[in-house]
Amino acid sequence: MKAAAPVLVTFLLSVFIAVMSAPCLFWMQRRGVPSAIAVTGLLAGVVVVGGGLVAVVAGNLTVFYKKLPFYQQRIQDEASGIIDLLEKYGIDPPGLDQVKDQIDPSGIMDLVAQVLTGLGGVFTNAFLILLTVIFILFEASSLPKKIHFALENAHTTLDGFDRFTTGVNRYLAIKGIVSLMTGVFITGWLMFIGVDHAILWGLLAALLNFVPNIGSIIAAVPAVLLAFIQLGGSEALFAAFGYVLVNLVMGNVVEPRWMGRGLGLSTLIVFLSLVFWGWVLGPVGMLLSVPLTMIVKIALESNPQTLWMAIMLGGDPDEELQVEGKELSMVLAQHNGSTNEDASFEDKPLSNQSPDENNPSD
Repeated sequence: MKAAAPVLVTFLLSVFIAVMSAPCLFWMQRRGVPSAIAVTGLLAGVVVVGGGLVAVVAGNLTVFYKKLPFYQQRIQDEASGIIDLLEKYGIDPPGLDQVKDQIDPSGIMDLVAQVLTGLGGVFTNAFLILLTVIFILFEASSLPKKIHFALENAHTTLDGFDRFTTGVNRYLAIKGIVSLMTGVFITGWLMFIGVDHAILWGLLAALLNFVPNIGSIIAAVPAVLLAFIQLGGSEALFAAFGYVLVNLVMGNVVEPRWMGRGLGLSTLIVFLSLVFWGWVLGPVGMLLSVPLTMIVKIALESNPQTLWMAIMLGGDPDEELQVEGKELSMVLAQHNGSTNEDASFEDKPLSNQSPDENNPSD
């Protein structure tokens, strides 16, 4: 899998975009819009949104690159201020005088160059991603028919498939809205403080909101550091407070209220998925780690035979997990009850199953 990471990243991004676009496609098809026109309209929207985001990122990176000398000077000034403050109180750690000499803008320039190179890679794969999305969306409408004709137990399979797609779409929709709100609030907060490139940091916060636990920390570091370099220590603390406040409200109030308790993941599973997908797919894998794991969990929940695996992936069953609005323990009890009923029916005498068969007419 690691060797095939470039191909897998392209495919997973295509699936991610297609799954988020599929509800709109089905909505238009139910209202009589031809599939070709619906898919074309969706792709046009994806291109416009994606192109706008790329333009915003590229513009902010260009301005950031031009301001690097200013930021370098500010870093040296702040370092000198810290050294003077420590010397004022008689603190002289060894090597402190060399701090300024160790601050080299070439490191930041290399980072910017790497980001721009990655952006060029996105442009290179954009056509392949869009082409894959087109084929996935065209196949989405005919997949239920194929399952119906291909499988004997098509009804059961389609029910499980419907539960799976509904759960995935619901998760991605809610997570996407929460991430968008997080990015908007962070952008507004940083604009209020006066931090440069607030839109870029808000976009970064929205994207990294899909990465649990450490995503918010990673998103906050460059913005808070820039606030410290550009404006000073108090503004940096104010920016950090904004990140903490927004993520506390969105992560502990808004998202649980909208999500319900049906999509919980064990903290250990979250960490392991972050490490595994990050190792296999790189930064994109870290970004998609929880959505990928949630897709696996929802798929396991849609089948009673694999429900126990979904329980192991989740948190406490009585507090976090629900399936279709019911407590998971109730679902398990109902499933076990139906199994027992089927078994008892098979064990009953023939006379109890069919009076007509046991009492044939003369």
